[in-house]
Formats: sequence, structure tokens, C-alpha cells
Amino acid sequence: MKVSCMATSIPADRVPDMGKRELLNLLLLGAISLPAGGMLLPYTYFFVPPGGGSAAGGTVAKDALGNDVVADVWLTNHGPGDRTLTQGLKGDPTYLVVENDRTLATYGINAVCTHLGCVVPWNKAENKFLCPCHGSQYNNQGRVVRGPAPLVIFSSTNNLLYHHLSTCF
Repeated sequence: MKVSCMATSIPADRVPDMGKRELLNLLLLGAISLPAGGMLLPYTYFFVPPGGGSAAGGTVAKDALGNDVVADVWLTNHGPGDRTLTQGLKGDPTYLVVENDRTLATYGINAVCTHLGCVVPWNKAENKFLCPCHGSQYNNQGRVVRGPAPLVIFSSTNNLLYHHLSTCF
């Protein structure tokens, strides 16, 4: 049995020209890259930090009446060891701490319990924050001492901007 190869070439007038190939390649590239780019853009925006903040880097704290907290006035009205609720970032209740040397502490303490979100009052007699919901206890710097609250710090740093007190998280 004899096998022979009957290969023939395509006539020159039937070969597609290079322009048609390039057009089809561009169409294929566009059909793939547009949906892929549309899916990748949200992922890249996830890693870009939000901007739009001022160069000052903080939010002005508010007192119980909604007035700006001015550091000099605050220190004249509040004595050493004082912890008073103010309105911090996102409207969260935040304790401003006056140190024993009559300066503001470099941290503010968020008054929201890390267990269930109750507002935790300062107990001056025991020198602790005592949660009224489930009995969690925090020391004078906001660290968990006892209770069902997770062992996390719920304090934030403070920045003195000009003569206003700003709480930053």
C-alpha cells in the first residue's frame, strides 16, 4: 500500500491580506480588554487611599453644645485628671483627658464600648470606665481590664491645631 501526500498550496488570490488580520486582531484585543479593564478598575481604586482631607490632618472636636473646643479655654475650665465627653470623629463620643500637669493628653478615648457599642461612663471613684451594659471595665487609658469586651485599645491620638483641639483617629 502506497501513501502519497496530496498537499496543495492556496492560490495567491485567496490568501487574506495583512490589513484584514490586523483588523481582526484589534477587534479581538478590544473585545477582551474592555471587560477586563472594567473589572480591574474597582480593584485598583480599593488600594488608593481616600483624599479630600485638609492639610491640617484633623477634625475639630465639639463640646456637649456643639461648639468648637478651644484648648486654652478647655484647660482653664477642666482640672487635672478630668475626663469629659466631647464629639469626636464621625460624631462618636470621645473623652478628652487633662493630665496632672494641666496639659491635654496626646490621646482621646472613644467612649463606645468595644463589646456591644454602649456609651461607657467614667467612674471617678474607681478611676475606671465601667460599661453599664455587660460590666466591661477599662482603665484610665481605655485598655480592657475585665469583662466581655475584646482586648483592644479604643483610644485615638489628638493633634493641637492652631488654638483648637482636633481629634484624629
